[in-house]
Amino acid sequence: MKIAAAQLSCVPGDVPANVRRLVSLAAAARDEGAELVVFPELALTGYEIGALAADPALWVTPDDPRLDPLRGVGTAVVVNCALRTGGSRPALASLVYGADGEPVTTYVKQHLYEQERGLFEAGDRDGRFELGGIGFALATCFDNHFEDLTGRGAADGCRVHLASSLYGTGGGVQERAAVYPGIARSTGMYVVLANHVGPAGPWTGCGGSGVWAPGGALVTEADASTTTFVAAEVPAAGQG
Repeated sequence: MKIAAAQLSCVPGDVPANVRRLVSLAAAARDEGAELVVFPELALTGYEIGALAADPALWVTPDDPRLDPLRGVGTAVVVNCALRTGGSRPALASLVYGADGEPVTTYVKQHLYEQERGLFEAGDRDGRFELGGIGFALATCFDNHFEDLTGRGAADGCRVHLASSLYGTGGGVQERAAVYPGIARSTGMYVVLANHVGPAGPWTGCGGSGVWAPGGALVTEADASTTTFVAAEVPAAGQG
């Protein structure tokens, strides 16, 4: 299966504009054979914690009509967002849709980072789904720094670890370079990272979306400045 990791500069607080950007990237990846496209953390709004706290209209539901163009793109997608929970606080969640546009699963970030804790509800369940005979584990940014969480994916038989994240320039470059090949080495899974590039709330995304093979070898990697995607073939278990 070919899996794509996308990176982009989001339009702050503009869900329809960001959906259009995601659709463009997903369609381009689909045309190159990708069956699954992963997007960065809070890709629907940008990493705009203040705006998300002030305006609940930026929170979405899995059947939100603003997401219809993305659900209709013809490939499976993982899109991270502020998700309505029915309470006064949203969740920081990844929505997974199949190529037919139907919801597959939802994962809520378990390890919230600093300023996120004042806004979002934390999750308490791991994210799992299967596509094309391959098991996938889901994690969001700070989640990936916790070995118990990443290790559970491998223990559950997952073949691929999918990370929707935001790492900035400066120290984030070194963190990104250590964390994701480290997960691949320690778990024996393929690791797919989608990161921001350019302005992202208080940070500047460092790009470098990529794929690492079991053992930690880099398969493919995006640059540090371009809205783009990279894609790699991931075989099912027993096929390589």
